[in-house]
Amino acid sequence: MATTDITMKIDEELKTQAEELFADLGLNMASAFTVFVKQAVREQRIPFVISRDIPNDSTLEAMEEVKQMKADPSMGKSYTDVDEMMRDLLS
Repeated sequence: MATTDITMKIDEELKTQAEELFADLGLNMASAFTVFVKQAVREQRIPFVISRDIPNDSTLEAMEEVKQMKADPSMGKSYTDVDEMMRDLLS
Protein backbone atom coordinates (compact mmCIF):
# COMPACT_ATOMS: atom_id res chain seq x y z
CA MET A 1 0.00 0.00 0.00
CA ALA A 2 1.37 3.40 -0.96
CA THR A 3 1.72 5.95 1.79
CA THR A 4 1.78 9.73 1.82
CA ASP A 5 3.07 12.37 4.19
CA ILE A 6 0.86 14.64 6.28
CA THR A 7 2.25 17.73 7.97
CA MET A 8 0.30 19.47 10.72
CA LYS A 9 0.95 22.00 13.41
CA ILE A 10 -0.08 21.24 16.99
CA ASP A 11 0.59 22.83 20.35
CA GLU A 12 3.91 21.52 21.66
CA GLU A 13 2.59 20.57 25.11
CA LEU A 14 -0.43 18.82 23.60
CA LYS A 15 1.88 16.87 21.27
CA THR A 16 4.04 15.79 24.20
CA GLN A 17 1.00 14.67 26.18
CA ALA A 18 -0.38 12.78 23.19
CA GLU A 19 2.95 11.07 22.52
CA GLU A 20 3.13 9.93 26.15
CA LEU A 21 -0.42 8.58 26.03
CA PHE A 22 0.10 6.80 22.72
CA ALA A 23 3.40 5.32 23.90
CA ASP A 24 1.59 3.88 26.93
CA LEU A 25 -0.89 2.34 24.47
CA GLY A 26 1.91 0.92 22.33
CA LEU A 27 1.42 3.41 19.50
CA ASN A 28 3.35 6.26 17.98
CA MET A 29 1.74 9.47 16.72
CA ALA A 30 1.47 8.20 13.13
CA SER A 31 -0.17 4.93 14.20
CA ALA A 32 -2.62 6.74 16.48
CA PHE A 33 -3.58 9.15 13.70
CA THR A 34 -4.03 6.22 11.30
CA VAL A 35 -6.31 4.47 13.81
CA PHE A 36 -8.38 7.67 14.12
CA VAL A 37 -8.66 8.15 10.34
CA LYS A 38 -9.56 4.51 9.70
CA GLN A 39 -12.28 4.62 12.33
CA ALA A 40 -13.63 7.90 10.93
CA VAL A 41 -13.76 6.44 7.41
CA ARG A 42 -15.36 3.21 8.69
CA GLU A 43 -18.08 5.11 10.61
CA GLN A 44 -18.34 7.97 8.10
CA ARG A 45 -18.18 10.47 10.95
CA ILE A 46 -15.83 11.77 13.62
CA PRO A 47 -15.68 8.72 15.91
CA PHE A 48 -16.47 10.65 19.09
CA VAL A 49 -18.78 13.43 20.19
CA ILE A 50 -17.57 16.95 19.56
CA SER A 51 -19.58 19.55 21.41
CA ARG A 52 -19.24 22.92 22.97
CA ASP A 53 -19.02 22.98 26.73
CA ILE A 54 -21.92 25.36 27.20
CA PRO A 55 -24.54 24.65 29.86
CA ASN A 56 -28.15 24.74 28.69
CA ASP A 57 -30.66 27.25 30.13
CA SER A 58 -31.87 24.84 32.81
CA THR A 59 -28.33 24.18 34.02
CA LEU A 60 -27.52 27.90 34.01
CA GLU A 61 -30.62 28.57 36.13
CA ALA A 62 -29.63 25.83 38.58
CA MET A 63 -26.10 27.23 38.81
CA GLU A 64 -27.47 30.70 39.55
CA GLU A 65 -29.80 29.26 42.20
CA VAL A 66 -26.86 27.54 43.92
CA LYS A 67 -24.91 30.81 43.94
CA GLN A 68 -27.87 32.58 45.55
CA MET A 69 -28.32 29.80 48.11
CA LYS A 70 -24.62 29.94 49.03
CA ALA A 71 -24.92 33.70 49.53
CA ASP A 72 -28.14 33.30 51.54
CA PRO A 73 -28.39 29.84 53.18
CA SER A 74 -31.90 30.63 54.45
CA MET A 75 -33.14 30.19 50.86
CA GLY A 76 -32.86 26.41 50.99
CA LYS A 77 -33.50 23.61 53.40
CA SER A 78 -30.66 21.52 54.79
CA TYR A 79 -30.86 18.01 56.13
CA THR A 80 -28.97 15.97 58.67
CA ASP A 81 -31.09 12.87 58.01
CA VAL A 82 -31.09 11.21 54.59
CA ASP A 83 -34.42 9.49 55.21
CA GLU A 84 -36.06 12.86 55.96
CA MET A 85 -34.58 14.32 52.80
CA MET A 86 -35.84 11.41 50.70
CA ARG A 87 -39.32 11.72 52.20
CA ASP A 88 -39.37 15.42 51.24
CA LEU A 89 -38.09 14.70 47.75
CA LEU A 90 -40.59 11.93 47.09
CA SER A 91 -43.62 13.72 48.46
